[in-house]
Amino acid sequence: MTISLPTNSKMLMKEFTFGVATASFQIEGANSADGRLPCIWDTFCATPGKVLNGDDGSKACNHYNLWQEDVQLIKSLGVDAYRLSIAWPRLMDEKGQANEKGIEFYRNLLRSLKAQGLQTFVTLYHWDLPQYLEDRGGWVNRETAYRFVEYAELATKELGEWVDSWATFNEPFCAAILGYEYGIHAPGLTSPKYGRQAAHHILLAHGLALPVIRRNSPNSKVGIVLNMNRTYPASAKSEDQFAALVRETLENQFFIEPLLKAQYPKLLEKVLPDHLPTVLPGDMDIISRPIDFLGMNFYTCNHNEFDENTLFKDVKSKQQVEYTDIGWEIAPHAFSELLINLNEQYSLPPMFITENGAACADVIVDGEVNDEQRVRYLNGHINAVNDAIEAGVDIRGYFAWSLMDNFEWAEGYSKRFGLCYVDYDTQKRTIKRSGKAYKALLESRC
Repeated sequence: MTISLPTNSKMLMKEFTFGVATASFQIEGANSADGRLPCIWDTFCATPGKVLNGDDGSKACNHYNLWQEDVQLIKSLGVDAYRLSIAWPRLMDEKGQANEKGIEFYRNLLRSLKAQGLQTFVTLYHWDLPQYLEDRGGWVNRETAYRFVEYAELATKELGEWVDSWATFNEPFCAAILGYEYGIHAPGLTSPKYGRQAAHHILLAHGLALPVIRRNSPNSKVGIVLNMNRTYPASAKSEDQFAALVRETLENQFFIEPLLKAQYPKLLEKVLPDHLPTVLPGDMDIISRPIDFLGMNFYTCNHNEFDENTLFKDVKSKQQVEYTDIGWEIAPHAFSELLINLNEQYSLPPMFITENGAACADVIVDGEVNDEQRVRYLNGHINAVNDAIEAGVDIRGYFAWSLMDNFEWAEGYSKRFGLCYVDYDTQKRTIKRSGKAYKALLESRC
């Protein structure tokens, strides 16, 4: 099995960007080294029962110490770009002052990536909020949005010279809703009111930071990264159709409409008014400031039945479908449908697929990992992106998740998404069959 595209695909042209992606907390480790402060995920991991097997990010992939080796690993895959995130608690202290050792780490990393001819796509926030800010209310507290601007000011001023693209936030849905409404991610709160208000303040922080980033890093593109699933009704029944609409509104439209239409979905005013946040005058104008690109993360789809109490309930597909090791349905057709539908609903900026990948039950045998399921997954989804481009969606790049196996949030180290296998005891990296197939696709370009 290989990864291949039609010979006339625009994705095979040199203008299209292929890359791999990671996130700071998931790979860096060294979470108390050189002045790094605790973050909400350090606290969450230390709370019994929150993370599988009691795993934490203290070691992860030890990227903080092995970054030079990892830059060579990235280069060896033949990609054009590397997407990474910066750890807010590594960059500045509680008084808002720069942590020079943290800045030096990212400066050296970015310089090395640029020296290797790699484009750098940097995310400012990938969920690792400093714990001292959570102690003051976290993202439920509007002040956190202004503290984010101070952090963005420092990061872009110190590092902007080596950054091609800045994303303010990765997946506001996960940061706000999984963290403050469902409680399955840090900080573990469980209130729709908290979740939706946290989401609003994250979007506000994004808008507030845009002019600061552009001033400090004028040669960089600036945008934000959303995650979306394609939502299907479990049947043709009207109540199931309604359930799917509600879920799609809460999980997808709630985040993209403020950015592109300066409003929250009107449906919620009638159906779930308690899920609307407090919005102050001028907020929506700030949130909807123009962006250079929209990042999109996609992994799976979902199916929904009507529920009298929660309005929607997740159910399994009634069709014969394949699942990944994390239990997510493999549905490349849903990916192209999602992208095409968004393009019909909105006037989209240029898009990048900033994450796409699969958790597989990988084992290393005789020094090799034959992750055939992941090869098929990537082939199907890369071709789904091609289908969307053919249908008129302006997509400029694709990033596979992930460069290497890493700390997978509440799942700890039990799930592997990497194109490279990590032995967590020895920290040895081994390129999997999927990584080799991805490299072969890139080498086939004109």
